[in-house]
Amino acid sequence: MFSLHHVAISVSDLERSIKFYEIFGFKHRLFWEAPDKSLKIEYMQNVDSFLELFCFKEFRTAPQRSKSIDTDLPAIGVKHFALKVTSIEETLVLLTKSGFAKPGTKISQGRTGMAYFFISDPDGILMEIVQDDRVF
Repeated sequence: MFSLHHVAISVSDLERSIKFYEIFGFKHRLFWEAPDKSLKIEYMQNVDSFLELFCFKEFRTAPQRSKSIDTDLPAIGVKHFALKVTSIEETLVLLTKSGFAKPGTKISQGRTGMAYFFISDPDGILMEIVQDDRVF
């Protein structure tokens, strides 16, 4: 009956974030701007997943703890979003060569059986890259 529709992200530079998420296959679907230019919203789609990017003229930066999986997971709230890939090893090589994954980033095996690693978007928002071959 229900399925995840979109993830909303507040960003500091809309054009920079659009270019970043295009690398992951997200494409423009809708743009809206407040008459007073205080807010821009970009809606992007990748297959059946949507990102809703909010860019406020006057924004507040996220707490530093939210930029690290180690310090953010214990805090209540939304933590990150994940993109699924078919080959985690090939994706890590590609993202490292492209500068989106830090050199030395390791693939981990999750407690629930998925292989994963994390990168950050231009604003430090955590993105998990997963290979999920589990069958339910």
